[in-house]
Amino acid sequence: MPALFDTSRADLTPPRQANRRAGAPATACPHLHATGHPTERDDGAAAVDPDAAMEFLELLHAEAPQPVSPAARMAQVRAEIDATGTYEHTLAELTFGARVAWRNSARCIGRLYWNGLHVRDRRACTTPGELAAECVAHLRSCTRGGRIRSTLTVFAPDRPGRPGPRIENEQLIRYAGHRRPDGGVLGDPRTVGLTDRARNLGWRPAGPAGPFDVLPLLVTGTDGRTEMHALPADAVLEVPLTHPDHPWFAELGLRWHAVPAISDMTLEIGGVRYPAAPFNGYYLGTEIGARNLADADRYDMLPVLADRLGLDTSHPRTLWKDRALVELMVAVHHSYDAAGVTMADHHTESERFLAHRAREHGAGRPCPTDWSWIVPPVSSGTTAVFHHYYDPVDPTARPAFLPRRR
Repeated sequence: MPALFDTSRADLTPPRQANRRAGAPATACPHLHATGHPTERDDGAAAVDPDAAMEFLELLHAEAPQPVSPAARMAQVRAEIDATGTYEHTLAELTFGARVAWRNSARCIGRLYWNGLHVRDRRACTTPGELAAECVAHLRSCTRGGRIRSTLTVFAPDRPGRPGPRIENEQLIRYAGHRRPDGGVLGDPRTVGLTDRARNLGWRPAGPAGPFDVLPLLVTGTDGRTEMHALPADAVLEVPLTHPDHPWFAELGLRWHAVPAISDMTLEIGGVRYPAAPFNGYYLGTEIGARNLADADRYDMLPVLADRLGLDTSHPRTLWKDRALVELMVAVHHSYDAAGVTMADHHTESERFLAHRAREHGAGRPCPTDWSWIVPPVSSGTTAVFHHYYDPVDPTARPAFLPRRR
C-alpha cells in the first residue's frame, strides 16, 4: 500500500505555493496536508451536528450495509446527540469513516488502497502516558521490519466542552533542529520550535547533539497538561543512506526513518472529531530525496552533493541542482531497497493513482484532486499524473482529515 499522503508536501514549503507549508505525508500548510479545508476549531466546545451524523450514516449504509437498519441506527444516534451533545461510533462506523477520510484526501497520490487501511481503536485512551504508549505500539505494529502497513490509531474524541487529547508533534517521528550560537541549525530547521518545546520540558539528546536526533513525543491530555515521552529505539526503524556507484556517499552520514506517521490532524467522521488520530502509509522516494534532504530550508544537501560530484555550480544553467538531485534520489531508493523497507517511486505511484481515479469514476464517485500536490517534485512531465485535469476539491467533503489550529 502506498503512502497516505505525500508527506514531502506536508513537511516542506511546496514549490508552487510559497505560503503553504507542506509530509507530510508527509506532511506534511499551515498545512492543509490533504484536504484543502480551512483551519478548524479544536476546542471541543460544540455539540455534534445531527445532520452531519445522518449524512455519514446514509453514506455508510449505502456503501457498506450494516446489520442494524439505517432508520434504527439514525434514531439511536439522534437520541444520543439530544441527550449528550455527541454520540459514539461503532467500530464498523469508525473504520469505514477513517477509510473514506483517506479516500477524500485530495492531496494524496496513494489512495488506491484506501479500503485496506488498518484502523486501531484506542478511544479509551485519554492520558498522555496512554497515548504515548499506543503511539509506540502503532509504530511497532505498522513497521513490521520494513514491510510497512498503512495504519491509523484513533484516540478519544472531542466532546462538548471537553477537548480530546492531542499529539503536538507533526509526525510521530521527527528529527530535532538544534539552534546554534551562530544562528544556524544543526539537524532539521523545520522542527526548531518543537525542539525548543521538548528542551523546555527537560529533553536532551542521549549524546552530543547531531543532525538526526529523534525527538520525543509531546502529548497533551484531556486536562490540557502536556507531557514528554521518549520513543524507544526499537520503535524507530532508520535507513542509512548509501549510493550504488559512489562509495563516498556513506561518509555523509545521511539517514531517514522508515515510517511517515502524520499525527497533528483531526479526523472528522459524522460530525465527531478525533484530534489525535496518527496515521501512516509508506514513503514516496521524492518525499525524502527531493524535499526533506534537498530543500534549502531543510537539510540543503544539494550543494554538498554537487561539490562531491565535481559539478559546475557557477550557474543554474549547468543544471547542477538537477543532477545532484537525481543522484540523491538514486541513493534513497537504493538504500531503502537494500534495507528491505517499503518505498514507492513517483512513476509507479502515478500510474496507481490514475487506476484509483478510474476505479472511483467507475463507482460513480468523483475523485477530488489537488494537481499541485499530486504531481511529484521530480521529473513531473515524465509522470502520467502530470497530463490530466482532475475533479475539483470539495472543502466540505466528509469524512476528512482536517488541520488543527496551533
